[in-house]
Amino acid sequence: MRNLDITTLRSFVAVAEAGGVTRAAGFLHLTQSAVSMQLKRLEDLLGLELLDRAGRGVSLTPAGVQLLTYAKKMVALNDDIFARLTQQEWEGEVILGVPHDIVYPVMPMVLKRMGAEFPRVKVQLISSYTKALKEKFHRGEVDVILTTEAEIGEGGETVAQEHMRWVGAPGGDAYRQRPLRLGFVRACAFRAGAMEALDKVGIPWELAVDSEADRTIEAAVSADLAVTTALFGHAPPQLSYIPPDSGLPELEMQCINLYTSNSKVSPIVEKLADFIRSGFGSMGTKMVAE
Repeated sequence: MRNLDITTLRSFVAVAEAGGVTRAAGFLHLTQSAVSMQLKRLEDLLGLELLDRAGRGVSLTPAGVQLLTYAKKMVALNDDIFARLTQQEWEGEVILGVPHDIVYPVMPMVLKRMGAEFPRVKVQLISSYTKALKEKFHRGEVDVILTTEAEIGEGGETVAQEHMRWVGAPGGDAYRQRPLRLGFVRACAFRAGAMEALDKVGIPWELAVDSEADRTIEAAVSADLAVTTALFGHAPPQLSYIPPDSGLPELEMQCINLYTSNSKVSPIVEKLADFIRSGFGSMGTKMVAE
C-alpha cells in the first residue's frame, strides 16, 4: 500500500494558497529547492502533474484542484491530532493590531498558521490606523502591532520597506485628469505626503472623495472617480497600480514596523512575531523575483 506523506501535502497546500513556490517556502521555513523536491515526490507518487508550470508563476492542474480539498483535510487533521496530544502549555489569547492597508496579503496566512500550530491560542485581530494602534500598544491594550511609518519608532523592528504607489481603477484614466481628483480617508497618514508631492511638481489637485471609511475610498477609486495611494503589494484587488511613467510624482518609501510586548512574559507573542517576520520576508522575496 502506498501512503501519502503529510510533509509533501503541506508543501502542496502552501504553494497552492500562496500562489508560488517562493512565498510558500518562506511560510514553511524551507528553501525553495526543498519545497520543489517535495512537490516532485508527491507528483511521482501519484503519477500525476499537480502544478501547471508553463506560465509565470504556478497554477493547479485539474488533478491538483481535486487533490487540494483532500490535502487540506489531511493536513488539518494531522495538526489537530498533534496539537491535542502535545503542547498543552500553548493556551491563551494574544491581541494583534494591524493597519487596514496591510492586512492583506500576509495576515490571513499568519492567522492560519497560528490556528494550525496553536489551536488553543485565540488571536484577536483589530484593524485601525497607525497612530491609534500605537496609542493602544503603549496603554498595554494590544500585544503585537504593525505600523506603516516613514521611520522606525523606539522599540520597533522594521520587517519590510515598501514604495508608496499611486493606484486607480484597472484601465482607468482618472490619473490623467487635471486637477487630479484624489480620494483619501481623513485619518490616512499618507495623504499629506501625496499632496505635497503633487505640489512640488506643480500638478493641480482636488480632494474629490473625503471619507472616514476605507471602503468608500476603494469604491470611488475603483469606479475611476479618483486616485489614491497604497503600499506596493498591498493594494486591494479591485485597484491597480498606476504606471511609474504616468507623470505623477514618485512617492516616499514607507517602513512596515513590528512592535511586540515583552516576549519573556508571553512566548506566544514571540511566536506570532516570528510568523509575521516570515510572512513579510517571503513577500519581499517574491517581489524581488518578479
